[in-house]
Amino acid sequence: MQTDINTIDPGEVAKFEAMAAEWWDPAGKFKPLHMMNPVRLDFVTRQIAAEYGRDLEKERPFEGLRLLDIGCGGGLLCEPMARLGATVVGADAAPRNIPVAQLHAEQSGLEIDYRHTTAEAMAAAGEQFDVVLNMEVVEHVADPQAYLTACHDLLKPGGLHLCSTINRNPKSYAMAIFGAEVIMRWLPKGTHDWRKFITPDELYELMRNAGLNPVDRKGYVFNPVSWQWRISDRDLSVNYVTAALRPE
Repeated sequence: MQTDINTIDPGEVAKFEAMAAEWWDPAGKFKPLHMMNPVRLDFVTRQIAAEYGRDLEKERPFEGLRLLDIGCGGGLLCEPMARLGATVVGADAAPRNIPVAQLHAEQSGLEIDYRHTTAEAMAAAGEQFDVVLNMEVVEHVADPQAYLTACHDLLKPGGLHLCSTINRNPKSYAMAIFGAEVIMRWLPKGTHDWRKFITPDELYELMRNAGLNPVDRKGYVFNPVSWQWRISDRDLSVNYVTAALRPE
């Protein structure tokens, strides 16, 4: 277990600190995440249900599962996971995100353990989870390999790691940076650094080097006509999500 590495990029943390108050505004700076959240939740819930043999038709299908959302932001994924019965820990390196998430959970009547901490610190403390959600974070860290190794250590043997990020190619630059930050102004300029984007094959290699076994990957595709996102088996050209397991 690596315990002496800090993968936090202070500049990346500062970007999200500046937007902390807007996490739950569907028309604010996190509008793209609010629009994408239904397909993110569809992938996440189906993967967890399949891995742990849970029936999504039941009222609290994830009862008994301990779940970590690392880089939780304002809690957009933590809250639905808690409603589905999971015991949820939300961790974020940006301290201003935590009180925003705590207040919204309290207003929603949900018990979620929010912490201002890092993956490395939690792994060093020996914390372990059935599921680790690692969504739209790996492209913002200073050392993706060390970060994914910490995510591996945070999983129980047989645990499920779900990771989404952005591909690196001309299309992703046009869509995720020029389109989202310049044309649509969904995000402040400079939110993303195209050089930090990771291709699906690169991410699979990083995960294998971290001791994880990749088992699935899908694309998130935005349709500008219907103004909706969908999950694709083939189109991973911009946003995509992966599933991996820590071997028993």
